[in-house]
Amino acid sequence: MRRIEIYDTTLRDGAQSEDISLSLDDKLSIITRLDQLGVHYIEAGWPGANPKDDRLFGKIKPLKSRGARIMAFGSTCRPGANPENDRLLKCIINAKPDGVTIFGKSWDAHVRGEGGLGCTLDENLRMIRETIAYMKGILPTVLFDAEHFFDGFKANRGYALSALQAAADGGADRVVLCDTNGGAIPSEVKDIVEILKKSLHIPLGIHCHNDGDLAVANTICAVQSGVDHIHGTINGVGERCGNANLCSIIPNLTLKLGYETIAPEKMRVLSDISRFFDDIANLSHNKHQPYVGEAAFAHKGGVHVSAVMGDPSTYEHIIPDNVGNQRRVLVSEHSGRSNILYKAREFNLDLSKDDTTANEIVKSIKDLEDCGFQFEGADASLELLMKKAMGEHMRSFKLKGFRVNTERRSDDTDPVSEATIMIEVDGNVEHTAALGNGPVNALDQALRKALKKFYPGIEEVQLLDYKVRVISSRQGTESVVRVLIESGDKKAHWNTVGVSSNILEASWMALVDSMDYKLYKDSQKPTSRKKSR
Repeated sequence: MRRIEIYDTTLRDGAQSEDISLSLDDKLSIITRLDQLGVHYIEAGWPGANPKDDRLFGKIKPLKSRGARIMAFGSTCRPGANPENDRLLKCIINAKPDGVTIFGKSWDAHVRGEGGLGCTLDENLRMIRETIAYMKGILPTVLFDAEHFFDGFKANRGYALSALQAAADGGADRVVLCDTNGGAIPSEVKDIVEILKKSLHIPLGIHCHNDGDLAVANTICAVQSGVDHIHGTINGVGERCGNANLCSIIPNLTLKLGYETIAPEKMRVLSDISRFFDDIANLSHNKHQPYVGEAAFAHKGGVHVSAVMGDPSTYEHIIPDNVGNQRRVLVSEHSGRSNILYKAREFNLDLSKDDTTANEIVKSIKDLEDCGFQFEGADASLELLMKKAMGEHMRSFKLKGFRVNTERRSDDTDPVSEATIMIEVDGNVEHTAALGNGPVNALDQALRKALKKFYPGIEEVQLLDYKVRVISSRQGTESVVRVLIESGDKKAHWNTVGVSSNILEASWMALVDSMDYKLYKDSQKPTSRKKSR
């Protein structure tokens, strides 16, 4: 089994994405999680390029129990200068990393051309060779990133090879072939790597960008052609269209092709670190991302669900747990009886022998979704619907009426919203009112205020997210809207849905389900029993 080194450049190349700005604490947290994942190299940044990277390397040194090598990034010395006099190289040395990756030009157009180095081709080779040799005399690990290598190879094969040889002559531990423009295709990568393996005796790495949506494929082709060191980022973040996505590359190489990358038990945190990075970078997680996305093992069609219940391999290419993910079965108008039975089992409901009820639930869901409901993102509303259909649940309170008023008294003041509500619990009527930041918030506050007299646990509920979608805009302001609410308490999160042409009514439906679900779950808590002897 061939071992493939994993080099993570999320903090350097990935942080160049236009959507990402990481604090010093963010970077330290990410380093800790990357180390837990088991990558072999973590490229932390470019000392001397900015104050934040300088402080970062100062903070990294006290970290203990690291398995990954912390790498700095930097450039060759400037034309006409010696590396020992280069300020940025001195900054890298002072940062005391475990090693450094030096990038240099391998495309002749970038050496002589407009906007390039503005020096001779031979001078560029000297810069590569002498910079590598200088850094190798100080740091234990020195890698060379051959910038724009594939473009350079196609334009001037001899010179591109000379750049690699210059790095090897300087003592580079490895040369990394960079598809900097991201425009290479797998067949090109395969052919070029095979040529290099025959003509050069230098350990090779690969660094791909995703401008052609082929970074993962190109990386895998390079490995199959003999490369044993790969660069990438978590979730494929990076400049322009991003970098090669380690969250796809690692399981593809390990689970599909049998290479040794990271330990199997560490791969089970892959989904967690994918979501962790998006959270800390304040990005929306791509639920459709392969392997680690929330929808990667989600099944919606009834035929699919029926097959997966019998044999998961029919619609799942790997075991989800291998990458820390899990199977999800969605319920919608595309669902069949198998979906309902699966969800019933997930909710611990005994529905497997009740064909009539299951069929009634399927019909009810299809009718509701035809009206605009969506249950695949509202499991709490779905569970309540199923419990009611089975005759096992009744709402814990009855609405006697509510009214919401919003008043704006002048152009200089914000609108004021007030909700008045009347509910009944076991024959007892509660009539109360509350102010809120907008009509929906006022309604939410009034409902909580009325319920907590009977159910103190309601105070634990927090509204975590509130989404409104216009289902069809053709009717303008009369259009039907769908409201999705995410709620939570100290132990769990749940999602509910409401649909109406009146946004307050849709919000009310979702709010009621949220509170009803909390009360239902609280009523299911096991009571303490005396131990028998």
